[in-house]
Amino acid sequence: MNKLPFQQVAVLMGGPSEEREVSLRSGRAIADGLRRAGYAVREVDVINHAFSLPPGCDAAFVALHGEFGEDGQVQDLLTRRGIPFPGARARASRQAFDKVCAKHILMKNGISTPAFEVVRRGQPRVLPLPVFVKPVRQGSSFGCHKVAAEADWPAALADALSYNGEAVVERFIDGRELTVGFVDDEVLPVIEIRAPGNTYDYRAKYTQGLTEYRVPAPLTAEDAARCQALARAAYRALEGRGLGRVDLRMDAAGGLFVLELNTIPGFTETSLLPKAAQAAGYSFPALCDRILRAAVAL
Repeated sequence: MNKLPFQQVAVLMGGPSEEREVSLRSGRAIADGLRRAGYAVREVDVINHAFSLPPGCDAAFVALHGEFGEDGQVQDLLTRRGIPFPGARARASRQAFDKVCAKHILMKNGISTPAFEVVRRGQPRVLPLPVFVKPVRQGSSFGCHKVAAEADWPAALADALSYNGEAVVERFIDGRELTVGFVDDEVLPVIEIRAPGNTYDYRAKYTQGLTEYRVPAPLTAEDAARCQALARAAYRALEGRGLGRVDLRMDAAGGLFVLELNTIPGFTETSLLPKAAQAAGYSFPALCDRILRAAVAL
């Protein structure tokens, strides 16, 4: 293995968001992977915004999901402190985390994404059912619901609004759930996600054995290349760096739609980026090492 680029790495995990428990699981896995790759690692449980790095840490690996981790705040702090870290910069993180902002960037760049509207309290929905409703700024499928019946709409909307006070309502693309990961600028094999009811919600994501993952996805070479090309276009338009995962849907006619870019994908035992990396030939320690090395030039 090449000479390690950093002497001691802080893995930031936990955080103040709804995704704290998932982040702790991701962070512990990353810390273990980096240790097996030869790094000296300090695990930092970020309780609130006033965190500090242990003395001697010359790089950080951000494993914070949701608010403060993916919204540009911690990236801004690390940048101002001169601490290298892999992943999107502060501005790109803010843009990708805000689903409305991200959709506008995708559309500006000619990248297909499901038709949508923003709904706030007291406003009517315009799009016909079925739709997918989710908070504007949230992750790990908190507050996300597929709605196929009007009777289910009020409760689904109320849950989505409970996070930010506004919700993105998308036309539901009935078809295949696909995702494409990135390690630095390398595109990984496509994964197909087969979740119960064709809805990849929080339970489907984090309950082992509930969802089937097909790696690589059973696609024709042409369709796999189309998925990777569209994902790469979205990754670049949203200024992804170091690592990321672009989620897609494919309809019955083969049309592809970008749902979002995850700038800090999960690293738990059910997470998608490690599965795709393994299919590309990366061991878990090699994956963590490759991602951390992407911080050197940033």
